[in-house]
Amino acid sequence: MNEGELFYGGEDNRPDVYGMRPGAEQGQAGKEVKARPQPVPGEVDTIGANELSFSAEEYLGRIASVRNRMLDQGLAALIVTDPANIYYLTGYNAWSFYTPQLLFVPSSGPMTLFMRDMDARGASHTSWLPPEDIVGYPERYVQRPHIHPFDWVAFALRQRWEVARASTMPVGVEMDSHFFSPRGFRALVNGVPEWRLVDCFELVNWIRAVKSPAEIELMRKAAKVTTAAMDAALGTIGVGVGQNEVAAAISEAQTGGGDGIWGDYPSIVPLMPTGESADTPHLSWTDRTFERDESVSIELAGVHRRYHVPLARTAVTGKPKQELVRLEGVVAEALSAVLDAAAPEVPTAELARTWNRVLALSGLEKPSRLGYSIGIGYPPDWGERTISIRTEDDQILEAGMTFHLIGGMWMNGYGIELSEPVLITDTGCEPFTNFPREIIRV
Repeated sequence: MNEGELFYGGEDNRPDVYGMRPGAEQGQAGKEVKARPQPVPGEVDTIGANELSFSAEEYLGRIASVRNRMLDQGLAALIVTDPANIYYLTGYNAWSFYTPQLLFVPSSGPMTLFMRDMDARGASHTSWLPPEDIVGYPERYVQRPHIHPFDWVAFALRQRWEVARASTMPVGVEMDSHFFSPRGFRALVNGVPEWRLVDCFELVNWIRAVKSPAEIELMRKAAKVTTAAMDAALGTIGVGVGQNEVAAAISEAQTGGGDGIWGDYPSIVPLMPTGESADTPHLSWTDRTFERDESVSIELAGVHRRYHVPLARTAVTGKPKQELVRLEGVVAEALSAVLDAAAPEVPTAELARTWNRVLALSGLEKPSRLGYSIGIGYPPDWGERTISIRTEDDQILEAGMTFHLIGGMWMNGYGIELSEPVLITDTGCEPFTNFPREIIRV
């Protein structure tokens, strides 16, 4: 449904001069939406519905899991703004998240995806949603100081008969979503005063924590891209080579892919803190050239159909410093101990304690978390923002969970990163990649 359908109605075919509310036809459309059952993925003849990454049963299972969790949390409806969660539930995938968009998930019946009008057609090209459940807001609402797209969306929800039936219990919103702004929240509060908007506490993200066999297969494919990208980095680093040249080689491999698998764009650019700057993890690149006997910590991800498999390794252009060699042995031992301990029914805190015990024997400690859940990712992060591997986390591991375990130690003037992307299996833990857990001499 586009702006013309929403704003041009009636026999006189004149635009709504007020520009703040859908026209009369939208009310009739709302009655039709209310009467329809939950659509089945793949039943409409659109590009997106014909090219799904997952089966109709898997998408319906995800929606059912979300609605069951909504019921457990006492929510009448859910407003989803995290692009990773929108992708998880609908398959919609485009670089449109920089403008406001949301997926409205009622307790039953059709979901509605609201987005910028120019991007609405793209939703039909990538998602399974029927065209009548894809609604574009007018361009005049984009980046204006006195109005917000969610002002328009709030009234569109009312005209689609969604407001009253979601007023019986609180409506969940993703308070910590990167793309849900305070202005967007205020627009919904003002536009739908009947609703009590509450934090859903990453409801969809937590459901994503356990991967299906089809998701795991996509992550195995992403791991092939990861391997190609890390090989490209290690094959390019050398004395006199610029950091930007290494970044270019990584980026080419990330898109070109490996072993017949194409690569998607990563949520985070290649990171490569170098030399004394390797004592901190999240630095990108400049035209700085590598010197002899200098270390660089490379962190990157391979991506396939938005599923990320990150990996980090430290390389040295020649001979590593003695303090770095000492760290190498301890970190590799601690990481191997964690992998041996990881299995279903094991608390995540136990993995952190295992890591800490090995470090403590060498008089070392790591204040930051050891790892986090991974899967679908959109900028600016490839983490799922749910499970963390640390002593304060009481999550129990389950088969199908996937993590990035970061054996990173950032000291004073030097550092090392050896990480492993892993899958929790029925019997233990399986790394997605196969790189030696050591400093790589180039």
